[in-house]
Amino acid sequence: MSLPSLSPASAATAAPTQAELLDFVRRAAADAELIASLPLDPEGRTWVRLAGPGGSEAWLIGWPPGTGTGWHDHADSVGAFVAAAGELKENALAARLPTDGWKTLELSDDVDRERRLTPGKARAFGRHHVHEVLNESSDRHAVSVHAYYPPLPRIRRYSRTGQTLRLEQVERPQDWQ
Repeated sequence: MSLPSLSPASAATAAPTQAELLDFVRRAAADAELIASLPLDPEGRTWVRLAGPGGSEAWLIGWPPGTGTGWHDHADSVGAFVAAAGELKENALAARLPTDGWKTLELSDDVDRERRLTPGKARAFGRHHVHEVLNESSDRHAVSVHAYYPPLPRIRRYSRTGQTLRLEQVERPQDWQ
């Protein structure tokens, strides 16, 4: 697949914007050959790294029925993702969380947001966006395309009980190899 990315001149002078990441994931999701090339595993998520625009990190991800990410954020990266096949549900927090120095937070009652992403439906998000992504289907895989800039420096994983959010783990790129 040869998706156009930023020109070398613009890549050297400017990081890709959320809009450019969103455009990239939409174009990638529209590539039927790329989507069909992803090996799907009935037991767990599968992924293939893609060349994102302007030095961004991009992924094609397969979601078996009933799988999800758990609550997490992408630290200082902005990002975008799109459903390419199937349907994904995103639960997100509409709240700015402290970036460091906390272990447990009590959330207010009005912070929860839910989005359904059907094929072609995409969204972009800013730094420190806390969410979980789920394939709630009982019998159908979902496939999505994601892009982040800067490339993920870390992912913070959380547990949630009611309105209590607890930081459980910080992962770094070397943890994903």
